[in-house]
Amino acid sequence: MAVPKQRQSHSRTNKRRSQHKIVPPSLSTCPKCGAPRLPHRVCGECGSYAGRQVVVQAPDVDDE
Repeated sequence: MAVPKQRQSHSRTNKRRSQHKIVPPSLSTCPKCGAPRLPHRVCGECGSYAGRQVVVQAPDVDDE
């Protein structure tokens, strides 16, 4: 079984751990409606992607 010959220094360990961070998702605005959305995803508000209508939004129906 492989076993390290030397102990890793605190500096080397911290350099490795410097990449273990939480990054907030990058948001872009929809060019059609202006709502915030994730890049390269269909807009949840208007259903458009890359300048064309991809998803047809169902009208809101109120139950009476």
